[in-house]
Amino acid sequence: MLILEEMQSRGHEALTLLHHAPSGLRAALAVHSTVLGPAIAGVRLREQDEELAVRGALALSESLTLKAALAGLNYGGGACVILMPESGVEDPHAREALFRALGRQVLPMESRVVLTEDIGVSPADIAFVAQETRSTLGMNTDTSSVTGYGVYRGMKAAARHALGSESLRGVRVAIMGVGAVGRALAGHLHREGARLTVADDRPERALALADTLSGVTVVGCHELLDAPSDILAPCGYGHSVRSQDVPRLQCRLIAGGEHHPLSRRGEEAVKEAGIVYMPDFAINSAGLIAAATGLEAAQAAERVYQIVNRITAAAEQYGKAPHVVARRMAERRIDLIGSLGASASGARPAGGVA
Repeated sequence: MLILEEMQSRGHEALTLLHHAPSGLRAALAVHSTVLGPAIAGVRLREQDEELAVRGALALSESLTLKAALAGLNYGGGACVILMPESGVEDPHAREALFRALGRQVLPMESRVVLTEDIGVSPADIAFVAQETRSTLGMNTDTSSVTGYGVYRGMKAAARHALGSESLRGVRVAIMGVGAVGRALAGHLHREGARLTVADDRPERALALADTLSGVTVVGCHELLDAPSDILAPCGYGHSVRSQDVPRLQCRLIAGGEHHPLSRRGEEAVKEAGIVYMPDFAINSAGLIAAATGLEAAQAAERVYQIVNRITAAAEQYGKAPHVVARRMAERRIDLIGSLGASASGARPAGGVA
């Protein structure tokens, strides 16, 4: 009943457990909202237990709803978290079977769900899914690099509000997680002259980045929260910043590519600490925008920049925290467009922008 209570409190529409023994498919598919259109479901492949997979799908799908709404897309939010098969997916045929099995399982739901890549999943994997269902996005988009550039542009807009200038030259940025998005973000920040400290739960990735970019400091994940910084950029798997760790933070702004880096309690804690938090669904949407609309990376990132500028302007006007303003903006669009009801044909728009 705890899962059902969480679904009710977050406003989820559905949670489906997917299973296909021959391919090793075990997954949790959450649909948070289809008010604006079919739920875009980011697909993740990770080694984790069932409970974490289910709770991760619920949290990620809520973020996707808010992200799509704030970006002006005619999509709702979903998430699909696949548990790593016991035999792994190193064999290319095994990987193909896994993702084609996912597509086959989702086929009956294709009017409500659209699958796209997320952590551990590539455009090639989504192409396998697309062999079984039309409900896919992002096969031809390098969403990680586009997302990283969008986070960089959004960070500049947020820095103007939190630090007084959007120039990041000499600004101390601590990046938690240097996977595809974190690496892309680090590259853009390094080119501008930011002072970077990085950490990753796979230390070899952080060390490899430091070998590529001069002047980057590598620390452990636990030490990163104590590192002096102006901006903390969480780019990991979720909940990188626990509420009890907030008093350790020395940053003035939290802005990164990670979905739900803070819990609701954590959001309140950083607000009380005087730290500006630009939420994930506002700043990490460039990859989704590009996949959904066909925009180039620069155009999608510019849209993120404008979104963050709107949020900070409203935050300053009304004296509210940016993360509170961002959520209200997203919810207001859902309420307004949802109040229109279905179109005359009874069909919802399948994509594009409002």
